[in-house]
Amino acid sequence: MLIYIHGFNSSAQSGKARELAAWLAARGLAEAWACPDLPHRPAEAIRLLEGLIAGSRDRAKLIGSSLGGFYAAYLADKHALRAVHINPCVACHGKLAFEVGKPQKNWHTGEEYTFTAAHADELAALRVERLARPENHLLLVETGDEVLDYREAVDYFDGARQIVLDGGDHGFTRFTDHIPTILEF
Repeated sequence: MLIYIHGFNSSAQSGKARELAAWLAARGLAEAWACPDLPHRPAEAIRLLEGLIAGSRDRAKLIGSSLGGFYAAYLADKHALRAVHINPCVACHGKLAFEVGKPQKNWHTGEEYTFTAAHADELAALRVERLARPENHLLLVETGDEVLDYREAVDYFDGARQIVLDGGDHGFTRFTDHIPTILEF
């Protein structure tokens, strides 16, 4: 099973999730993947994703975008899975610390919540300092990411296969072009 993990305040309705769904459906593979709407609490999101991993008939493979890439690093390391990271946040616990106390709203569902210190603590607990098996990871980044510095991901995923593309943005403009590479990994 292929599990797509969306980013911060996103959902299964994200652009990349919809592109992947359409691409897979056009090839008769619609049943081969899942993209759950994740709870905003990191610990709850991980529990949900681990349930999908445990329930997979075959070995799960992860695709994570932004915060989803952070989650994918944790899950791949813990369960010895392969993971593809698209413009990932590699130090989300630190990057999102400035959001503590601020109201948030999911871009697709409209769900509102306040990002708390508990959120930040749960993210910190998921941090993988050094990947145990870098060969299980594929990094896809665009240098024009306006949200995250792609060089942090390049450094973090040292030893992993990396595709670094000039330009683009945080949404990863060339996602559809790289779906075959993602699936082959």
